[in-house]
Amino acid sequence: MPLAYKHSAEKSSDSFMSFPLISLMHSSLSSSPQKGDSVRCLTMLGHFGFECLPHQLVNRSIQQGFSFNILCVGETGIGKSTLIDTLFNTNLKDKKSSHFYSNVGLKIQTYELQENNVQLKLTVVRTVGYGDQINKEASYQPIVDYVDAQFEAYLQEELKIKRSFTDYHDSRIHVCLYFISPTGHSLKSLDLLTMKNIDSKVNIVPLIAKADTISKYDLQKFKCKIMTELVSNGIQIYQFPTDDEPTAQANSSMNGQLPFAVVGSMDEVKVGKRMVRGRQYPWGVLQVENENHCDFIKLRDMLLCINMEDLKEQTHIQHYEWYRCCKLKKMGFTDVGPDNKPLSFQEIYEAKRQKFYDQCQREEEELKQKFMQRVKEKETTFKESEKELQKKFDHLKRVQQEETMKLEEERRQLEEEIIDFYKMKAVSETLQTQVCTNIKKEKDRKK
Repeated sequence: MPLAYKHSAEKSSDSFMSFPLISLMHSSLSSSPQKGDSVRCLTMLGHFGFECLPHQLVNRSIQQGFSFNILCVGETGIGKSTLIDTLFNTNLKDKKSSHFYSNVGLKIQTYELQENNVQLKLTVVRTVGYGDQINKEASYQPIVDYVDAQFEAYLQEELKIKRSFTDYHDSRIHVCLYFISPTGHSLKSLDLLTMKNIDSKVNIVPLIAKADTISKYDLQKFKCKIMTELVSNGIQIYQFPTDDEPTAQANSSMNGQLPFAVVGSMDEVKVGKRMVRGRQYPWGVLQVENENHCDFIKLRDMLLCINMEDLKEQTHIQHYEWYRCCKLKKMGFTDVGPDNKPLSFQEIYEAKRQKFYDQCQREEEELKQKFMQRVKEKETTFKESEKELQKKFDHLKRVQQEETMKLEEERRQLEEEIIDFYKMKAVSETLQTQVCTNIKKEKDRKK
């Protein structure tokens, strides 16, 4: 059985073996009239069979399969895809990214893996274009938005009346592998800014990428410098748990070796008579799975073999619960009332409903008053406008009457002038006729 699976089964065994005792406690407390009675521990007189519950859980878990979501944050070309391929010893066929993205993006890919009849749905989220922009202030925002979106999707599924968690694909990020450039000096401001904004949302495991470019002496100094800067800036990284006795010693030792200095490679190189995964250099061979060369084995054991279940558990009980708590508080939900007494969800809902109803009533009343006020203002405005229009109408009517009278007078004068003209014309024609007649007579007399 793989170590990670064994670890999960042991935790599940502890939780299920406590089930009969919890039932017995409930039975004892409910049947006793006195609240101060202690819980009785009984000795079993025979075999009941509930000791097989852990095996049932293991069988069901194998049938359902497991899921694990990894977020890889790092600059383009730092070796994110290569390390993931090396971790799972498979070629995930990821295309190389360009350095010419205008904004930071995320590439999400899901794979189905199987090892010894154990199925794993692996989701790998990689940053694209991270650190390639001139202005890097908001480079972390797409990462924060994505992590919050997965929390929100899970919360919405929880709040549904009819939930289907058996078919729901939990896409919450379980671990963030943060790739640090092997500068050998200190963390970049972008690294500090990004980790500071996501340390409350995801389990951060810092990695020094391409660690074969630094000497061992400089590497140890670089590790100490990184941890000092993380502490001084108040950045919380994931600490391997030390409360589980079988893994406490190994985890405690690994906590002192963070950040891991890793090298990834899928190339096989011949060393002596055997083939190993590593990198061939003129000065020799770097073996990926040699702990004297890099921390790859330590990372793989801590991440996949020992603490995978704890990473998922911390994501749920710490990071998701914090997001859920903040979200519900923002929506107005609380655990206690004004008098510090516990409140049920129904009571909170009824109080919120009544508050919303009262608020609607107040807003409706305010809207009515505003509407009536505006109606009155409009009526006053319309009456004033009507008066103005009436005044203008009367004025125009008077002007029209005066113009009409003036035109009538001019028409009368014109008609009189026309009559005088015709009279003068008639007189003129009469005189002209007489003159013509006199002239004709004068001519006849001369003849």
